Amino acid sequence: MDSWAWLALADKREKPYREASDLYLSLRNGGGKFFTTDYVLDETITRIFKKVTFSQASKYIQAIFKMVELDFLSLENINEDRFKKAWKLRQKYGDKPSISFTDLTSFVVMQELNIKKVFTGDEHFEHVNLGFKKVP
Repeated sequence: MDSWAWLALADKREKPYREASDLYLSLRNGGGKFFTTDYVLDETITRIFKKVTFSQASKYIQAIFKMVELDFLSLENINEDRFKKAWKLRQKYGDKPSISFTDLTSFVVMQELNIKKVFTGDEHFEHVNLGFKKVP
């Protein structure tokens, strides 16, 4: 899951909330397991506290941590090796400066774990020709 998905699910006022919520519930009820990274959560935590009240943001982030605890969500850490691989991708995709380094680290994890679908609204996951497909 990309920060786009976490942020869309956090705020009912967001335009993509309904679509993101329906997809999330469908996947969760279907037994799907979610993956995210510590970098994605860093980005999410930073942004969510600017969007909703402190109390709402805090409860939401605690719910994400509970998902990890219950094994509904795998939280992948970006270690030194993954960081270096992401840096190589940054060099490779110099023609795509709008791709965040956080997203590049996600590309690395997705490649390692053979994850092809990403819960995001960001088009560039499909523009790097690594076989990723965004949902919704």
